[in-house]
Amino acid sequence: MAYTSPATWSDGALRWRNAEFLRRRETRPRNDGIVPGMNTSTTASTSSTPTPTTATRWTLDPGHSAVGFSVRHLMITNVRGEFEKFRGEVTYDAAHPQAMRIEATIDVASLNTREAKRDLDLRSALFFDAENHPDIIFVSKSARALDDGNVDVTGDLTIRGTTHEVTLSVREISAAQVDMRGNPRIGATASTQIKRSDFGMTWNKALETGGVVVGDVVTITLEVSLVKAA
Repeated sequence: MAYTSPATWSDGALRWRNAEFLRRRETRPRNDGIVPGMNTSTTASTSSTPTPTTATRWTLDPGHSAVGFSVRHLMITNVRGEFEKFRGEVTYDAAHPQAMRIEATIDVASLNTREAKRDLDLRSALFFDAENHPDIIFVSKSARALDDGNVDVTGDLTIRGTTHEVTLSVREISAAQVDMRGNPRIGATASTQIKRSDFGMTWNKALETGGVVVGDVVTITLEVSLVKAA
């Protein structure tokens, strides 16, 4: 079925029930950015201030990294997309993972869901409002090192001019490897979940059969390759 812009939908087919939708959303438990299934009871050490270490600065390599997102559509499937332009820097020392620091910026206009009309709507004021808020920004504030070598990094996420605290679940942190050009590299995966309505993206329509057109919970996933900074 071809994609149809929300701006062209008829109220005869779908009725506005945003007030009801928001009431239902408020009754759901918040996860505060913690990915479901994450073991929050794991013994951990936390740092909210830099720990004196020999931590290395690593620069994000966009050519070998990916930033993706997914959201429920029509209550039946997940629609996925990605941002094609982003940059960032990580400070990390394997001996002191609780001192990890992350700063990243994503170019909103570079989003791609493989459907041009949908991408235009997502860039519009209905959703990201890329013209007035061109960047998504994450700046970490603290990190919690887990016994399994993984790290939960908490920081401020700014989308559409609104900032909320989220926690990135950083997993599969690799040991350093040397690439074919002699550059040391490390890699990792990370994920979090947010509610888009928390960031001012509240557009929705109710379905006659129940539920809504676009889910509120958005899953963000990252696969990153980092090069040692000069």
